[in-house]
Amino acid sequence: MKVRNAMKATITILVLAAAFSRLPAQQGGDDLSEKNARLFTTETFGGNGRTCRTCHSSNTGTVSPEDAQKRYRRNANDPLFLFDGSDDGQGHGVNRMLTNATVLVEIPLPANVSVGDDPRARSVILRRGTPTTLNTPALDPVLMLDGRDPDLPTQALHAIQAHFQSTTPPTRADLLGISQFERTEAFFSSLRLQAYARGGPAPALPEGRTNSEKRGRLFFVDTPFVPRAKAGSCAFCHSGPMLNQTNSFFVAATFGLVQAGTRFQSVGVSESNDAANPVHQFNWLNPDGTRTVVWSPDPGRALISGRIDQPGPASDLNSFKIPTLWGVKNTAPYFHDNSAKTLEDVVAHYARFFQTLPDPVILTPQDQADIVAYLKLLN
Repeated sequence: MKVRNAMKATITILVLAAAFSRLPAQQGGDDLSEKNARLFTTETFGGNGRTCRTCHSSNTGTVSPEDAQKRYRRNANDPLFLFDGSDDGQGHGVNRMLTNATVLVEIPLPANVSVGDDPRARSVILRRGTPTTLNTPALDPVLMLDGRDPDLPTQALHAIQAHFQSTTPPTRADLLGISQFERTEAFFSSLRLQAYARGGPAPALPEGRTNSEKRGRLFFVDTPFVPRAKAGSCAFCHSGPMLNQTNSFFVAATFGLVQAGTRFQSVGVSESNDAANPVHQFNWLNPDGTRTVVWSPDPGRALISGRIDQPGPASDLNSFKIPTLWGVKNTAPYFHDNSAKTLEDVVAHYARFFQTLPDPVILTPQDQADIVAYLKLLN
């Protein structure tokens, strides 16, 4: 896709973001007021007809190709298919949405980054899925796939301005109301997760009932790194209470670095580009004055940090937020580009990715089935 600055909303976003960037996420218990619910479900802010609910369904917190196809059959003029939901960003064609359910997202380029086909461009348009709101608002301080938004009100502001084509700016009260509504009961995958958000005990890994589930659990227990071993291989990046961070056994074998508690990793999704998204040339100026040319459909976190020069898994290049696994069976499709449509697709990707590691982990078909069985327990 041609890199361009066509989405005029970016200027408005940057101006309003300065005003709201320090808004605290509202604390406290549930607010089930009709006003807050209406702000999320029906308020368009004078835009193209979209609301927060347009892309964040009540069942999954996101939108899937199946959702898009059903909505297109009901109404080809559904706001989902307008603007950046269309193939060209101008309302023409819906193939991308029907196939991968991705939207066009405009990301400003760091000062040390330019793109090869338009060196003067200060932003790039990428194809990304919609991050799920299930469990995230109350339980994950890292927002968006690349972590670019500091809090819920800012995230709501950016979404309204970037995707709604709004003509009525949201007020501070509107943004706080949306963020508070996103902490209500409907946004949790289970009562256990809701209780945890209210100060209750952290959720623990279920033991599993079937033999397959019990075998699958072994991949998610925190255990020391053993070359070519399988136990704990998923827990390296899916640890902590929310199963969304690296554990103390996550070691870059090449550099001997422990990367416990990190939230961004590359697992080869941009590199493999199974979604067949357009690949861009990014020209990087590193802190030491060297230059690096990167070809990628989406460099992810590196476009926020501006850095690609860290060694091993610390690099931000092609890295994205490690998502929680609680409720994961309900949040398809998966990965930042929606290239995995099912949990089976996710695990098949990891089976390929694990074979590229310095100490390969071989996931047999039975291993993959066991992991999927266990993932479906994580509610």
